[in-house]
Amino acid sequence: MRDHPHGEQAQHPDVWTGRATKRVQWLPALAGAAVMALGIELAVDSAWTSGIAPLVMAVVGCIAAGLLVLFGTLAFLHVDLKLDKECLEVRCGHIGVPRRRIPLSHVAGAEFDAHVNPRHWGGWGYRWRPEKGTAVVVRRGEGVVLRLWDGHTFTVTVDNAEAAVRVIRDRLRPGTTGALH
Repeated sequence: MRDHPHGEQAQHPDVWTGRATKRVQWLPALAGAAVMALGIELAVDSAWTSGIAPLVMAVVGCIAAGLLVLFGTLAFLHVDLKLDKECLEVRCGHIGVPRRRIPLSHVAGAEFDAHVNPRHWGGWGYRWRPEKGTAVVVRRGEGVVLRLWDGHTFTVTVDNAEAAVRVIRDRLRPGTTGALH
């Protein structure tokens, strides 16, 4: 990461926002919708002769699995990061859930990671690994790693993560507000 020369302080906006998106996740969402449609089709036009219990189990199973895949995928289609003067907020998907709000007073430091990889976290989504901390990973690439005062870390993939780290570091310095003095 490139640091600013000593004595030079960049002016940052009051609210910094960033986003990371993974378009390939539309494919599993479509598969989930297809499985859900199969369950509906079974319920509407069933020719099962083996009884009602297997039919109900197939319909409920298809609809439940389809909904789980559809909404689980859409929840992590993108991640939005909002950084104001007091806290950092991470919101996932179109409805903003799951959401995490971290006050800057709980942040000990911030680092840029150019190589956040879902494979290192066990997949994409909201992840926790005892040896690594917590992360919101929607794609491979750059991200922000926050070191919290309680010893935990929080990683989030976001485009232009270097700029986010600069803003966070500037706001963590005592007596600065992110504006030119």
